[in-house]
Amino acid sequence: MQRADAVRNRRLLMDAATAEFAENGMDVSITRIATRAGVGKGTVFRHFDTKEQLLAEIFSDRLEELVTAGERLADSDGPAAALFEFMTIGTEIQARDRSFCQAAAALSRSEATVRTSRERLADIADVLVTRARETGAIRDDLTGLDVVLLLSAASQAVLSISQEAPGLWQRYLSMIFDGLRAPAARPLPVPSPTRAQFTG
Repeated sequence: MQRADAVRNRRLLMDAATAEFAENGMDVSITRIATRAGVGKGTVFRHFDTKEQLLAEIFSDRLEELVTAGERLADSDGPAAALFEFMTIGTEIQARDRSFCQAAAALSRSEATVRTSRERLADIADVLVTRARETGAIRDDLTGLDVVLLLSAASQAVLSISQEAPGLWQRYLSMIFDGLRAPAARPLPVPSPTRAQFTG
């Protein structure tokens, strides 16, 4: 019975923390998360040693959500459209979750769950980019890591007015898409980052 309760409490905590971080960013308190979950503060620390560990698990879940979407799109008949849909899903995840970009910058890359998810995200982005590049639809110097790093560009561009104009990120994502298309390609001034730079 205790084991079932522990599983239930962990799920309640994850759901509550996910919602709180998405709505209010990383500064939300453990007390607030526990209250939303309907458990005591001590229950949080029985499941997670630190707030950062809790955030790392949630951030990893978000990355895995995007990996799953990429895997679903990898066999699509339209590789370029699949890549753009992948980028749209990734940007939308960030647009609705205020903590996503904060977590990406703040979390240690030594967190095993985060590192694994970042590797998987880079892998599926490579697959999608390679397929689209082979059709000649996108610029031939685009890499999977370029795409991963671009995912935050549109949502960050409108961060200060996102509540007043919640769908505005789509405008800037469309501009990014146009820049990725082959006819728009001009030589880039510096190379793409390496996998080691991305995963740490």
